[in-house]
Parts: sequence; C-alpha cells; structure tokens
Amino acid sequence: MPKYKGGTKPAMQFYEKLQQLRKKCGFSQEDLAERLSVSRQAISKWESGSAYPEIEKLIQLSETFGVTLDSLMKGGPIQYERRGGSTENFPFHRSYHNGSCGYEYKSTRTLFGLPLVHINIGFGVRRAKGILAIGMIANGFISIGLLSVGLLSIGLLSLGLFAIGLFSVGLLAALGTIAVGTVAIGAIAIGIITLGALSIGMFATGALAVASHIAVGDHAYGHIAVGQSVAEGVRVFLDESGARNFNSIDRAAVQAAIGEEFPNLWNGIVRWMTVMIG
Repeated sequence: MPKYKGGTKPAMQFYEKLQQLRKKCGFSQEDLAERLSVSRQAISKWESGSAYPEIEKLIQLSETFGVTLDSLMKGGPIQYERRGGSTENFPFHRSYHNGSCGYEYKSTRTLFGLPLVHINIGFGVRRAKGILAIGMIANGFISIGLLSVGLLSIGLLSLGLFAIGLFSVGLLAALGTIAVGTVAIGAIAIGIITLGALSIGMFATGALAVASHIAVGDHAYGHIAVGQSVAEGVRVFLDESGARNFNSIDRAAVQAAIGEEFPNLWNGIVRWMTVMIG
C-alpha cells in the first residue's frame, strides 16, 4: 500500500466518492442535479465538501449509482450492490453493474424457462434474454435492441418471425430501411410480397419493381408488368395517359391476365397487386 506523510493513504471521503461516481457515469453536475431535483450549486457544494446532502438525497444518490448507502457515507471503498425485494413478495429485481452505470431488471417468474421480463441496458455490451427482452443484444419472444432476435423483433438489426428495424429480416414479415421477408416493406424490400422504393420479389410493388411473377411500379419488370413509365415483361400494361397514376389501365384486364398466367394464385394477392390500378 502506498505510503503518505503521516501513514497510509486516508480513506476516501463522501465528496471524493461523489465526484468519482459522477464522472465514471459520465454525468455533468447539471445532469446529476436534474436527476435529484436540486440545483447545480448544491452538487458543487457537496463535491467540494462545503455542504452535505440530507438523508433523502443520500438515498437517491445510492440508488442512482447503485452503491450501498453505508459505503457512500462512511470511509472505505465504494461497494456496488444488487437491489431487490423478496422473490416471494416482489417478483422483480434490479441491479447496477459495477463501475458501468448499467441497469438490469429481471423477472424471477419464468415461462418456458425464460424470465418474463429482462431489461439490460447501459454502457458496454448488454445482453437480455426473456419473454420480453430489452438490451443492446436482445433475444426473446418480444425483443428490442440494437441487435434483436425474437418472434417480434425491433432493433437496428432485427431478426425474427416479425421484424422491424433499420435492417430487418423476418420469416413472415419485415419492415425496415432494408427489409427481407415473406412480406417485406422498406426502402429496399426483398421477399415474396414486397413494397418499397426498390422492390424485388415474386410479387413486387414500388418505384422500381422487379418480380418473377407480377411487378407494379413506376418502372416495372416482371412476367406481368404494370408500369407508369416503363413496363417490360411477357404481359405488359403501361399507363400512357401521362398522368402516371395507373388510371388509364383497366384493372379487370390486368386481373384477367393474372388469372390466365397464374390460375392458382390466391385471390388476396391478386387484389393486393391491383389495388392501385384503374
């Protein structure tokens, strides 16, 4: 242990701990003051040692930083703690991760072996797994995170049965800037039934629609192509009115052509692909 004049290094005082914790969490004095509903000057006085908070504010500080009240008030090292009520009476617990100001909230009640709720957020890589999962990396029936995987998945990158995100991949449906799924809606949409600025699929609708079966769009390329400006395919329908709104195209004629080319096609898809026509 390092030696100092008069002996070993003295124990950290409250004001030193407060300043250290605040900076470690990236809070300004104004940020902390707002959280505690006090003035910035009060925080400044506490950190300089010229004033001391009342007990109510001490409790708030311990909860904000996730440290024990004793270690905050008394000499000695800072101790981080896990808080929570009895699992018999209160089915949730929360914890603040040592030194990182993260927050975790997990249900002790489970379904299919997973907690009903798991929230894990803060600095660093945070993983959450539960029926409802929220975290940087989230995995659950309903998942929300930067990277999320679940039945219903919402995130920057989302994978799931139903996916919503900047980049989303959905087994059934996907919604995102880039969307890939059975039904895909996005700026760039790729799938079976697609809607997007660039739409690629079996049945595609969009500004630029490319389809193996039916394409409807300003520029349409497909076996059956319905276009406002350009249409290329085996069966072609082009809006020649100049209005570029499909009004000059006969919807019944398009539906008849679809019935001839794809006689077993589900009628719901036929209606979807022709809803803007005529």
